Amino acid sequence: MAQDNKKAVEVSVEDKLANLYKLQTMLSEIDKIRTLRGELPLEVQDLEDEIGGLTTRIEKYQADIDELQREISNRKNNIAGYEQTIARYKEQLNLVRNNREYDSLNKEIELQSLDIELNQKKIKEAQELIAAKQEEMKRSSAEVAERRTDLDIKKSELDEIISETKVEEEKLREEVKNLETEIDPRLLAAFKRIRKNSRNGLGVVYVQRDACGGCFNKIPPQRQLDIRMRKKIIVCEYCGRIMVDPELAGVEVAKPVAEKPKRASSRKKAEA
Repeated sequence: MAQDNKKAVEVSVEDKLANLYKLQTMLSEIDKIRTLRGELPLEVQDLEDEIGGLTTRIEKYQADIDELQREISNRKNNIAGYEQTIARYKEQLNLVRNNREYDSLNKEIELQSLDIELNQKKIKEAQELIAAKQEEMKRSSAEVAERRTDLDIKKSELDEIISETKVEEEKLREEVKNLETEIDPRLLAAFKRIRKNSRNGLGVVYVQRDACGGCFNKIPPQRQLDIRMRKKIIVCEYCGRIMVDPELAGVEVAKPVAEKPKRASSRKKAEA
């Protein structure tokens, strides 16, 4: 009876290891599909962000241009007002009665003329700014057109890859979801944590050439024996990955070819 219980425990651990390795295999296949997509999703996102930034910049240039054009319009109205004032002052010059009034009117005309010059200068500066911003808008618009062309190409490539792998990925994800329900939640959480912390996404590995299949550090013979016994969950003391034996992973390990004994040389035979 005790032997039956012990056997049940051994099978239970073996099943756990088998399910974990099967889950790892499925997740690795999903990782391969993502690798096939490569950097395309990130490239698409970067292009969309860049286009958004350029579009915002163009809108800002246009807002600045609109503001400058309103400023030019206001200054032109100011100039028109100054010119009317100067014309009125000039008419009054013909009606002055003394030099003081004459000098006062000329002073006002001079001030109004200075205001006209100042506004004309500001108008010229605003026009130059408008020209510069229009040039920037032109360059940015060309960049947007170029980036949109790149985006359409990248999106087309990504959509093609997704369409080719979508069915396979969805099937794998469904199988992963079903298999995860058969694994102890604590063991599953530990596996996911190990997998997340590993560069290659491997949380379960098999022994390869007396070493961990994840970090390739050598495994002592006694520990290898414990792994082959499948009586408990064993992790690599270097990288923390869960280890299984190659047989459980379905991997055939080539047995080392025994070397033939060397024949004694004829000289040694003679000496003997």
